Amino acid sequence: MNINQGLETDVLIVGAGNAAMCAALSAREKGVKVTVLERSPKKERGGNSTFTAGAIRFAYNGIEDLKKVVTDLTDEEIANTDFGTYTEEQFFDDMCRVTQYRTNPELADILVSESLNTMIWMRSKKIRFAPIYGRQAFKVDGKFKFWGGLTVEAVGGGPGLVDSLHETAEREGIEVLYNAQAIELLHDDNGVHGVRAKIKGKSTEINAKSVILAAGGFQANSEMRTRYLGPDWELAKVRGTKYNTGDGIKMALDIGAMPYGHWSGSHAVGWDRNAPEFGDLSVGDGFQKHSYPFGIMINANGERFVDEGADFRNYTYAKYGRVILQQPGQFAWQIFDQKVTHLLRDEYHIKQVTKVKAKTLEELVQKLDGVNTEAALKNIKEYNDSIKKDVEFNPNIKDGRCTNGLNIPKSNWANTIEEGPFEAYAVTCGITFTFGGLRINPQTEVQDTSETSIPGLYAAGELVGGLFYFNYPGGTGLMGGAVFGKIAGEQAATFALKELNHA
Repeated sequence: MNINQGLETDVLIVGAGNAAMCAALSAREKGVKVTVLERSPKKERGGNSTFTAGAIRFAYNGIEDLKKVVTDLTDEEIANTDFGTYTEEQFFDDMCRVTQYRTNPELADILVSESLNTMIWMRSKKIRFAPIYGRQAFKVDGKFKFWGGLTVEAVGGGPGLVDSLHETAEREGIEVLYNAQAIELLHDDNGVHGVRAKIKGKSTEINAKSVILAAGGFQANSEMRTRYLGPDWELAKVRGTKYNTGDGIKMALDIGAMPYGHWSGSHAVGWDRNAPEFGDLSVGDGFQKHSYPFGIMINANGERFVDEGADFRNYTYAKYGRVILQQPGQFAWQIFDQKVTHLLRDEYHIKQVTKVKAKTLEELVQKLDGVNTEAALKNIKEYNDSIKKDVEFNPNIKDGRCTNGLNIPKSNWANTIEEGPFEAYAVTCGITFTFGGLRINPQTEVQDTSETSIPGLYAAGELVGGLFYFNYPGGTGLMGGAVFGKIAGEQAATFALKELNHA
C-alpha cells in the first residue's frame, strides 16, 4: 500500500498494548478490517503492558473457575495449593476501598463482573496464564497459600502477554503499523472518521469507520506530569515505555472530549534509586522493590515515614511511590534483617540493584548514602523497642504484629531489625501510569463535555479516567485494559458495520 496516498480501514486502533490488542481481536471477531497504529518500533511494541510482570486480577469462585483460565494446571499443583476464592463482592469491595470509594461504580461493576469471562476469552485467543507462585504465595503447613486476591499471571510476564496477543492478531489478519504516531483525530459534526498520523516520518491520513484510543496515559511526559500531578513529578523515574506521552488523551480533548478521573493521581511505586529514566526491557519489572512490609523504610532524616504493614503490599505499593517522592531528596532505604531476607522477592536479587550489607546496625547506617546516621540508628532502636512481640509473625495474613507508641505505626509484620547481617536497598519513585483520562460510558464510547457520546470514538486502557483514585488493587490495570478493550472492539466493530451498511 502507498502510505502517502492515505489508508482506509474499518476499525482503527491507536496503541498496541494489552487493551489495544484485546480491542483488535474483539473487533476482528465481527469480520471487520482492523488496523493498529503502534508509535514504537516493533521491538519495543506493547506500551506499558510489555513492562508489567503480567499479574492480572479477576474474580473466581474456586478451582473450577481457575481451571478455565489456567488450563494446564496439574493435579499435583491443585493438591499442593490452596487457591482459595476471590469473589466478585471481594473484588468490588477492594476497588472501592483502595480508591477511597471514588471509583466510578458503573465502570467498576463492569470490570468486576466481566473479569472471569474476559480471562476465559483471552485463553481462547491462545493467551496462557499460570499461578504466581514466586510472588503471591507462601508455603503454610506444606501447602502453597495464595493471598491478596492476585493469583494468576500471563506466561512470560508482560512481554509474553504482548507477544501472544500480537501472534494471535497476525494469525487473524490484523494489520499492525509500526513507527506510526497518531497526531490528530479526523472529525466533523458527524463524529470521528480516522486519524492524521506520521508513519515512518511521513504524514498521512487514515480513514476509518470508527477509532479506538488505547495509547496509555501521560506518565512519560514530564511536562504533563508536573502540570497535573504537581511539583517534583518531573523527578520521578518512568517504570515503563517512553512512548506514553498522553497523545491519545490530548487528541480527544482537542475535539471536545470530557476529561475525567483523578488527574492529579497516579500509580507509582518504590523503584531502584539508580534505575534509568525510562524502563529497561532487559530488566523489566526488576527495579521494583515490593517486600517492604517485612522491613522498614527510612528517609534522608533517618526517620520512618509510612506504615509499611498497613495492608498486603498489593493494596499499598501503588501509592507508596508518591510518598517516597515527597521525602527529602526523593529517596528512601528499605532495611531488612536476617529473619526475613529469605522472604524477599526475586527483584531483590538482580545484578542492577542499589544495595548495602553490614554485620551490625552501626555499620549499616554508615553505608546508607544520604542518610542522617545518628538519627537512623536512634529511630531503628526505638522501632525495635516498640514491637508487640507476643504476637506471632505470619507473612500470609495481616498478623496484627504491630508497634506501640510510635508516631508512625507499623500495623502488621513488625519484626525487629536486630539480627545481622542486615541488608538495605535504596529506592525512589517509579511512576507506572496516570489515573486521569477520558470519560467513557459503559459501551466505552468517549463522552464530550456535555456527556454525549462522540460518534465513532471509543477508548480503553490507561487513558480511561474514573476507575482508579489514589491507589489501585495490584493486577487491575491489565484486567481493566482487557475488559474494556474487548468491549471497545465489539462496539467499534458494530458501529463500523452500521456505517458500511449505510454506505
